[in-house]
Amino acid sequence: MSNRLLRVNELMKREISAYLRKRYTSESVAVTITGVDVTGDLREAKVYYAVAGDEAEAERKGKWLRGKLREIREMVAKSVVMRHVPLLTFVHDNAAPRALRIEQLLSEIDRKEKQP
Repeated sequence: MSNRLLRVNELMKREISAYLRKRYTSESVAVTITGVDVTGDLREAKVYYAVAGDEAEAERKGKWLRGKLREIREMVAKSVVMRHVPLLTFVHDNAAPRALRIEQLLSEIDRKEKQP
């Protein structure tokens, strides 16, 4: 991946996160934008989000984000100078709960090994 794409990904992630935090303080408190992957032609972007809560909460927040899609895309068009504003797709990133579970399992193994 080129440096340009990395910078665009990080810029879009930062702008979308800041916008959600500022505009929708109470609704976005449980949502974290974990990453953005823009295609090489800058026409499409996947916005990955994580949610504090269970799968039902993740589905509700995903539906909420998809409802705000047009507004978020318009904000990106105004704040990020690009020839083409990418079409956004929100994707639930469930890597955080898996990482937490792996960390718990490793801690249990470590505790068992230390016991005499």
